[in-house]
Amino acid sequence: MRKSLVVLAIAGALVLTTAFTPAFAARTDVNIGLVLEPPNLDPTAGAAAAIDEVVYANIFEGLTRFAPDGSIIPALAESWEISEDGLTYTFRLHTGVKFHDGTDFDAEDVKFSFDRAVAPDSVNAQKALFADIAAVEVVDPATVKITLGKPNGNLLFNLAWGDAVIVAPESAADNATKPVGTGPFTFVEWAKGDHVEIARNPQYWGEPVKLEKATFKFIGDPTAAFAAMMAEDLDVFPNFPAPETLSQFQSDPRFEVVVGSTEGETILAMNNQKPPLDNVKVREAIAHAIDRQAIIDGAMFGYGTPIGTHFAPHHPDYIDLTATSNYDPEKSKALLAEAGVTDLMLSLKLPPVEGYARRGGEIIASQLAAIGIKTETTNLEWAQWLEQVFTGKDFDLTIVSHTEPLDIGIYGRDDYYFGYKSAAFKAILADLNNATDPAKRSELFKVAQTQIANDFVNGYLFELAKAGVQNRKLKGMWVNAPTQATDLTGVYWEE
Repeated sequence: MRKSLVVLAIAGALVLTTAFTPAFAARTDVNIGLVLEPPNLDPTAGAAAAIDEVVYANIFEGLTRFAPDGSIIPALAESWEISEDGLTYTFRLHTGVKFHDGTDFDAEDVKFSFDRAVAPDSVNAQKALFADIAAVEVVDPATVKITLGKPNGNLLFNLAWGDAVIVAPESAADNATKPVGTGPFTFVEWAKGDHVEIARNPQYWGEPVKLEKATFKFIGDPTAAFAAMMAEDLDVFPNFPAPETLSQFQSDPRFEVVVGSTEGETILAMNNQKPPLDNVKVREAIAHAIDRQAIIDGAMFGYGTPIGTHFAPHHPDYIDLTATSNYDPEKSKALLAEAGVTDLMLSLKLPPVEGYARRGGEIIASQLAAIGIKTETTNLEWAQWLEQVFTGKDFDLTIVSHTEPLDIGIYGRDDYYFGYKSAAFKAILADLNNATDPAKRSELFKVAQTQIANDFVNGYLFELAKAGVQNRKLKGMWVNAPTQATDLTGVYWEE
């Protein structure tokens, strides 16, 4: 009887213990792997994408910001009105916002930030974003008016860049090493050569983030990156530097491989001003000689999205024009015959990127040889590529990835390295600058994409993939990359 009572007592105690033991709480910290360490932490004072990868939307905020699909949504500006002539933008700001050092955010900070960006001594790497701003006026603490010298329908997009974040006069000078913004995370420390740590901002004006701490660790070596993920020293590596090892993560139940797209339109650029590439039939012949999937598989281990124009597939206004330049080598041969071109030898100058450029260049050279075009391949370092190709325009063909967001406007620049000159395309850009209605702008973006696809300006290959690895329980990371950022505002751990 005593033994039975003892057993019952123990069983009861176990039941009570189990009943009052809380479930394991979800983690609130995250360790993130990045390939490159930023040169500084001030996005208004440096061109390196690695800066935004740490601070964009986490520490610093602008009036507008990029959503995960590339659309533009409000940030520090809760709303705005645009005048009928497209020259005046009136922004209504969120109130009760404070910078991380406790100073108040208001319209004076907006004026300071934009005046500073366009000042003669400005070190902002993207001063062109603000070139059309004629004046910034403080209407009241919660209202700011921006007047343009000419219509620019891209203004809301331009203000979403990391280069356009709002900073305070009290802290701007030290943001390179001690960044002070209005975002949901505050800066904790930067151990140079190793990591940057940020922590949840308890005074954040918007929706609180779920993470209490995040640590960005800089690991450029692919082998070391693989080892760190496998050892679970890292929870996520958004842009994993060794795509050839991703299959090993796919077969490991601890991890998830996440593949999306970036803003990197990878193209076989053609010198439109150099005979015979000034003949659209020759450019079209080259375009139809390209087997995009063979390049993606052979050069990028299968990671990449085929494109038929210069536009990111994840963007809401993207249209699939790959059929315009589909793989058809027999059509290529017929077009060359129509153009009267035989025994063609073209220079192919490649930048120092092992994947899309060097490996991709070998594949494209083989594909062009199949239609009778010979290539002379030269491998260049970046300084040489910039001097010979980008600046000197001394090339026939090159392969490069354009990673700037929504950069289709480069096709309206007569002096740009691939030498496309089209009055029709410039007219489309002019209409875009004058348009502020989202539906009209969407229509014009589609017209612009179609124009350059039909003109076969370049050989459009693929959108660079954003191939990442993460712990399967980590949720809320961006799949695509509409800008070069590691936005942690919606990241959390599944319980």
